[in-house]
Amino acid sequence: MTQSPLPPLPPPKERRRLREAASLTQAQVAARVGVSRETVRDWENGRTTPRGRRREAYAHLLVSLAEQTAQMTAEITTEITAEITAKKSPEEREPQEAVGGHDMTVGQGARERAETAVRTAVPAAVPVEDPAPPPEARPERPLSPAQAFDALYAFCAPALVRQTYLLTGRRELARESVERAFELAWQRWPEVACDPDPAGWVRATAYDFALSPWHRFRPRYRHPEPPPSDASDRALLNVLLELTPPQRRALLLYDGVGLDLPETAAETEATTPATANRLLNARAAVAARLPDLSDPTELHHRLVELASTERLRAAKPAVVRDGSERRARFWTRAAIAFTVALIGTTALTLRTAPTQYEPPVPPGETVLGVPPRVAPGPLSEQEQKLRAKLRAKMQHGPERLAPQPQ
Repeated sequence: MTQSPLPPLPPPKERRRLREAASLTQAQVAARVGVSRETVRDWENGRTTPRGRRREAYAHLLVSLAEQTAQMTAEITTEITAEITAKKSPEEREPQEAVGGHDMTVGQGARERAETAVRTAVPAAVPVEDPAPPPEARPERPLSPAQAFDALYAFCAPALVRQTYLLTGRRELARESVERAFELAWQRWPEVACDPDPAGWVRATAYDFALSPWHRFRPRYRHPEPPPSDASDRALLNVLLELTPPQRRALLLYDGVGLDLPETAAETEATTPATANRLLNARAAVAARLPDLSDPTELHHRLVELASTERLRAAKPAVVRDGSERRARFWTRAAIAFTVALIGTTALTLRTAPTQYEPPVPPGETVLGVPPRVAPGPLSEQEQKLRAKLRAKMQHGPERLAPQPQ
């Protein structure tokens, strides 16, 4: 008796596409196969490959998802084609009947509209050739830089403020960090717009500003803010704030945001082994204080709940753009003023500097043969004897004349 071969597994990208086409989450797929959410994420990223019974269950699930997606796509295509055919007039249907019920001109347009509708209803369900979009479906003009920035801000800012609150434990600092990050993004918008992951660029900038050690010297951030009202939320936030900033950031990106390990390591500018060690140490610290959160899935849900309970609002995108432009104008004017002051100082120095060279007075030189002058000091024993001898003897020479009165 031979064992039937297992169905082949599609590529990792195709696995993720089939799951998203069926509107399933990684946790739901993990529950059907009997593994954890991290395992399904590694399968879809291509880091690991299922084996044994898990491979068989996962392969059968992907086959059923592919069949379900293909059936749904066929039904939608049939419905749209029938609807387009029903709207045609009898004159338009006559050429089709004359050629055997298939008109190339009208049929091609119907198929294009059907494929476009299928792509809209079931995104990335079945690979379909990209037809040329009809003229009425083409956008009139692309988005302006301000509109693209506003769309990115509306998509990322609310969630990013809540994530930064988990990173710092301060509501005002979280809002300020996100606004600063988007202000810098607007100043460098050509670079950010061409980045493969603009949301990741802004997130990394906001995290760097929020974790800056210079905030401790600001008067407004010396005192702690009121903690959350719920006791479990307070306990979880205290545990997060007790972690080191690199561990806290790695835990938030991996278990909170949902990035995989290489993406977390790239965003934190660390190696993959170092990021894995930080993540394991952070999970161990959380599990030691809160044993209920030892499961990564439960930790993910608790982080999402803690971030959602706080009412954190970001400013309007127009306000952020105006603030970025004001800040840019301020620093530009400050740079111009500093340059003008430097030029004025240089000109004043050149004006008041001497125009000729005056050599300094050379130092004195020692004349040979002349003993150096010695300060007076106590006489030696020999000198004292000589002085006594000289005083005792009479000096040779003329006698002194003493004037006498007459």
